[in-house]
Amino acid sequence: QVQLVESGGGLVQPGGSLRLSCAASGFTFSNYVMSWYRQAPGKERELVASIASAGSSTNYAGSVKGRFTISRDNAKNTVYLQMNGLKAEDTAVYYCSTWYPLRATRYWGQGTQVTVSS
Repeated sequence: QVQLVESGGGLVQPGGSLRLSCAASGFTFSNYVMSWYRQAPGKERELVASIASAGSSTNYAGSVKGRFTISRDNAKNTVYLQMNGLKAEDTAVYYCSTWYPLRATRYWGQGTQVTVSS
């Protein structure tokens, strides 16, 4: 079965950095677009960044462009989110996700908490 397991969240001061990882299993990772979403308390879940199956193209939410970088290692079935210049408004639970067309289903990891606070 499809499994997505995030790690790397934590508490960081404003201006700091974190790198999130998402280990995938149960599907042919290199064939699928991977995305990071986040959900802050009281807000809707929003798309943060996506990366194409071969890593050849990426896109970002305007609020994180220039500060966050999504990447992937298809040999390790892992997608990353490097977050620099963190701000208080980046505080959220971050989720790894992929759309699985054969089942018309979006799969989610369990989420990892990122808290930006002094």
